[in-house]
Amino acid sequence: MPDPRRAIPRTDAVLAEPRIAKAAGSLGRDLVKSVVNDVQRAARAGEIAPEAVADAVLERLPASASSLRPVLNATGVVVHTNLGRAPLSAAALEAVTAAGGATDVEFDLATGDRARRGRGALAALRAAVPDAGAVHVVNNNAAALLLCALALAPGREIVVSRGELVEIGDGFRIPDLLESAGARLREVGTTNRTSARDYAAAIGPDTGFVLKVHPSNYRVTGFTAEAALGELAGLGVPLVADIGSGLPAPHPLLPGEPDAASALRAGATVVTASGDKLLGGPQAGLLFGEKDVVERLRRHPAARALRVDKLTLAALEATLRGPVPPVRAALEASVEDLRRRADTLAGSLRDFGAEAVASTAAVGGGGAPGVELPSAAVSLPARFAAALRAGDPPVVGRVVRDRCLLDLRTVRPEEDAHLREAVRRCG
Repeated sequence: MPDPRRAIPRTDAVLAEPRIAKAAGSLGRDLVKSVVNDVQRAARAGEIAPEAVADAVLERLPASASSLRPVLNATGVVVHTNLGRAPLSAAALEAVTAAGGATDVEFDLATGDRARRGRGALAALRAAVPDAGAVHVVNNNAAALLLCALALAPGREIVVSRGELVEIGDGFRIPDLLESAGARLREVGTTNRTSARDYAAAIGPDTGFVLKVHPSNYRVTGFTAEAALGELAGLGVPLVADIGSGLPAPHPLLPGEPDAASALRAGATVVTASGDKLLGGPQAGLLFGEKDVVERLRRHPAARALRVDKLTLAALEATLRGPVPPVRAALEASVEDLRRRADTLAGSLRDFGAEAVASTAAVGGGGAPGVELPSAAVSLPARFAAALRAGDPPVVGRVVRDRCLLDLRTVRPEEDAHLREAVRRCG
């Protein structure tokens, strides 16, 4: 009998199949060819019939050339680091697409000359925090702190409270970051109590700046004390305030969360923050401060290595100038609206064991630790958690007391229909 493997179509023949050739145009020939080769191997092993090779290739092709998959965040964590932190607004996404080609990021169309890079985004950032004499953008908040250390304290001391030597994500520690820039840390106070006198006593000719770090991803309670920014502003050296989560101005729902405007008014020389947390924009490190100091940071040689690309600048400007971004919309969502949505969704999913329940959401991303946001969720049997994560699109909820909760504070209203269908497909 003839070997059935001889009937397996050749690679060039499969790639020439009209449906597969069209996919190669959008996904790339190399990616599609790798899938074809995988399917051919499966056919040689007898797992796929030779005549089914083309259909199997189409079934296995990814939706895009990127391995990243869009996910429905139903965790109730508004700024979820593992899910990419702040989801971008529609305006920001449109701006990124527009900036994907040639753009005037560093070019003056009127004169034909070189222009200030990202001037539109910088102007929008300055408008959001008018107390700043100047602003600058780098690729994340850690980079902003690193740039401060490189420019203001090379070979010198940074005075910082022992209670603020924090560890950020994935084991990275602020002390290690600053020391990698050639600065020395002068620790003052104790873990739970540090006063303005402690800082003042440590300042000397080797002091580069005083650093005040907001402990955004944890809380110290009980017998505690810390010096306010205003108490440190008159010590005769630059004062750098790392506020972390990136509020440009006070927010009524987050009264304990520091913001850039208030920090500058209190006397901070430079304020550093993240762009992809409470601001609701792309990953970026934001620097606000006195004009001459920010210019010194901008002109430091390392600033070139830490600069952001045109896509980030486009998304940042659109976030600042455009409509309310998803993070703010989630924070400010009405609990009554969330309950109505939960009731409607649960009512349409009764056959799957769904119930509408009260829930508690969180800010996340290291912002506003301990702040609880009242919310509403659709409760399902725990088995749905894994099935929903394996779906298309994947849905990520949280399991509480053997129930899978889909918290609607982090699900946009226009996503409710997708959430409903995702549950039905798992049933």
